[in-house]
Amino acid sequence: MTIHVPPRSHPALVLNADYRPLSYYPLSLWSWQDTVRAVFMDRVTVVQHYDVEVHSPSFAMRLPSVVSLKTYVAPTRQPAFTRFNVFLRDRFRCQYCGSAEDLTFDHLIPRARGGQTTWENVLTACSPCNLRKGHKSLREAGMHPMHLPWRPTVHDLHDAGRHFPPNFLHDSWMDYLYWDTELEP
Repeated sequence: MTIHVPPRSHPALVLNADYRPLSYYPLSLWSWQDTVRAVFMDRVTVVQHYDVEVHSPSFAMRLPSVVSLKTYVAPTRQPAFTRFNVFLRDRFRCQYCGSAEDLTFDHLIPRARGGQTTWENVLTACSPCNLRKGHKSLREAGMHPMHLPWRPTVHDLHDAGRHFPPNFLHDSWMDYLYWDTELEP
């Protein structure tokens, strides 16, 4: 097949068989190449198209902009504990001062005092607040987080992700996405 489109353009929004995105943050997108491959392997149903075609000598196909899986993929029940997911849970804000700059992990019970790296003991902090707290307890440091850390569900992270839409949302995707129009401070 030959195509005359930039290589990273025209991704497809991937929906589960129930027509919900597999993921909101990061948004479940496939490259046009992976999408065309899935169409030919009969793994997806094309829901919407771009106004762009790919061509071979004997075949032409409009590029899909939205596809849904033919087989339902059950979402994981517990999200992985990762730095990104902690930041997402905490809405990419320092839980002490509200800054969105230079974010790090902070252990409420410091590791030097036996604190573990778990959902319930780690929150997002900017570097200055993290350095200020150091190996002290919250009481010793005189600091008060806006929210105590907690174990989120996948639904909680998807909900938080809706507050951070990607830079590009194609018009054909909008019926399948539910973005908040106002971001929380």
